[in-house]
Amino acid sequence: MSDLPPSTASEESSRPPRLHRAWLVALVTTLALVAAAAFRSTTGAFFEPLESEFGWQRSQLSTAVTINLVVYGLAAPFAATLLERYSMRKVAMAALALVAAGAGLSVFINHYWQLWLLWGLLVGLGTGAMALVFGSVVANRWFSQRRGLVMGLFSGANAAGQLIFLPSIVAIIENASWRIAALVVTAFALLIIPLLRWPFANTPAEVGLLPYGATEPAAEVPKPEGSMAAATLRVLFSSARYPAFWVLAMTFWICGWSTNGLVQTHFIPAAHDHGMPATTASGLLALIGIFDILGTVFSGWLTDRVRPWLLLAVYYFLRGLSLLFLHTLMGPSVQPMLWIFIIFYGLDWVATVPPTVALCRQYFGPVKATVVFGWVFAFHMVGAGAGSLTAGLSRESTGSYLTAWITAAVLCFAAAASLLLMPRMRQAVQPPVIEPIPS
Repeated sequence: MSDLPPSTASEESSRPPRLHRAWLVALVTTLALVAAAAFRSTTGAFFEPLESEFGWQRSQLSTAVTINLVVYGLAAPFAATLLERYSMRKVAMAALALVAAGAGLSVFINHYWQLWLLWGLLVGLGTGAMALVFGSVVANRWFSQRRGLVMGLFSGANAAGQLIFLPSIVAIIENASWRIAALVVTAFALLIIPLLRWPFANTPAEVGLLPYGATEPAAEVPKPEGSMAAATLRVLFSSARYPAFWVLAMTFWICGWSTNGLVQTHFIPAAHDHGMPATTASGLLALIGIFDILGTVFSGWLTDRVRPWLLLAVYYFLRGLSLLFLHTLMGPSVQPMLWIFIIFYGLDWVATVPPTVALCRQYFGPVKATVVFGWVFAFHMVGAGAGSLTAGLSRESTGSYLTAWITAAVLCFAAAASLLLMPRMRQAVQPPVIEPIPS
């Protein structure tokens, strides 16, 4: 029997746990996003060993990355509907299995079309289902408070994958082989799957809890009607009537072009063009990942306090400014000004995600927000694919990445300018679906 008096024992049993389960769910979600991002964020490190072994051209390898990014992006909105309709746990498990299969089977390739199939289709589908849309659903279901901060953590998971794996992948490639490096990513993706049984859960109600910070159960979000494809497309068609959707979609398209498509894919080979060793370049890209985590978490904190459209306009303008000077900063060694670029660009890398998620929710309401963000994210990855392929073709035709850097800078300036129009578009969206914008 307990030594406590009955009233005290009752109070102890009813006292909420010190650590809300939402944070454990967030931790597993972060690990899953890291695993999904690991292979996709390190593909640039595989370019030169594949070129040396098979004699493939940069554009052929860039095409594999382009297919991956486009499939990744187009899968995201349909994954959003899947996540709302079915078990998040099952979708995440299947996605990680696809990533593991695409990475693992790549060790047997001998034709570049096989790379397109494995890197492009399998890894693209897996990472698309585990994209930030997955994080958005987790944040919306499990958190009533600190939602912006949590989305910042999830956004930083991509950077964490880059930070954790990139230096290790390059070291393994140089000291062993690129095949061993691919198998390391496969093993990590498989190790995350058991954690989706526990402590992960689909909803707080499933385990008898309230969302973090909530005082009453969240209103049940109606499941999409009709087929998955029809429900997903219906959200696109209804949202596309409003200019606000197109500003968010096209600015995120530019975000993808200037980050995943350009810097993440081509920074290592571009630095090598200037005589920088691959190990040094990969270390710099990993350092971008460190500051990316810090910048994205801080951006999530700011999103809860500052107007999101204003944050985005500042982010895109400063990103464009930094890209204008990147070509002149590269050389055989790391100069002080390049360190400044690495720190700044890291802080700005995916700081755009928390305010973009917030604007989707504010302009289109909590019911449609996840799928709307899925479509906006699809534009992000299509832009990344276009940026990757364009940069590869530019490098082949001119022998330099200068045109690629300047093009991305101009696009970022255009994105910043378009976001200044967002407040005027607020009245164009039906008033019942708009939530208050933080002041």
